[in-house]
Amino acid sequence: MNRSSQSQGHKGAPVTAPAPAAPVAALRRRWGAMDISLIAVFAALLAASIAVPGINVGPLGVAITLQTLVVVLCGLVLGVGRGTAAVALYVLLGLVGLPIFSGFRAGPAVLASPSAGYIVGFAFGAALTGLVAIWAVRRRHKAAALFAAAMAGTVVIHAFGIIGFVLKGMALPAAVGADLIYLPGDIIKNVVAVAIALSLHRAFPDLLVRRRR
Repeated sequence: MNRSSQSQGHKGAPVTAPAPAAPVAALRRRWGAMDISLIAVFAALLAASIAVPGINVGPLGVAITLQTLVVVLCGLVLGVGRGTAAVALYVLLGLVGLPIFSGFRAGPAVLASPSAGYIVGFAFGAALTGLVAIWAVRRRHKAAALFAAAMAGTVVIHAFGIIGFVLKGMALPAAVGADLIYLPGDIIKNVVAVAIALSLHRAFPDLLVRRRR
């Protein structure tokens, strides 16, 4: 029997090789109307977070606000691409003049303030949080993995904050000390952000990955 006859099935019907199994989940690669809406909603949520008055602490008076909670939440819920886009949209709107930074500040002059490093670091923190969150939602211990994602983003934001302090003339040890004041509060806010993210991922399991049925 030759090769061509081996490729024929019952009654001469060609036998096709079985298709490889589709992956259980695939990363979202294209943004649709829903994705754009989510970016806008989370950017608006970040802007609205300044409605809760901040608490000025530290030698430079940088306020403790809910902004870092929402920044981390953007990454945990939307992932790296959309989460970064939401935070970047918020920062851009603030820089062009909307009073949506803490203390209802606005405009490029904010970049000359002591909190400039944190503002610049927001998008990078959301990006790293979102990148790790894509891995975290597939782990068995999802809550711990999402908290690790949140802390990774927080470290990035704090690193930018320290750089901002140094650029304002502080010595590095003093800048690190000034930044550490904000860390305990951010850890608590990360716990809250993870709790919210877990609820949203249970309600909408396709937020970060698209499951093929």
